[in-house]
Amino acid sequence: MAWAALVLGGLFEVGFTTALRHVDGFRNWPWVLAFLISVSLSMGLLEYASRSIPLGTAYAVWVGIGAVGTVLVGILAYNEASSWPRLLLIAALVGCIVGLKLLR
Repeated sequence: MAWAALVLGGLFEVGFTTALRHVDGFRNWPWVLAFLISVSLSMGLLEYASRSIPLGTAYAVWVGIGAVGTVLVGILAYNEASSWPRLLLIAALVGCIVGLKLLR
């Protein structure tokens, strides 16, 4: 259950980083609310997961999921660069996240 919460928390991290792009100095209230809800859920799920998963591992996986997800949102939704070196490095990050789970 802790790993599922951690993955879900990482996905909410993608939500709050995406919302952060649109908050416009915290004046765009729908996006501000999306940011606040996502960041609260993300942090809460990270805290819950870290009760069972070593904190360093939980944090690294949470950040990795958020980073990979945010990069993918940037590429797919905002036409950010998707060069082969960038995609290869993202794949390496995913491999490291999987490795941390397997070593657990």
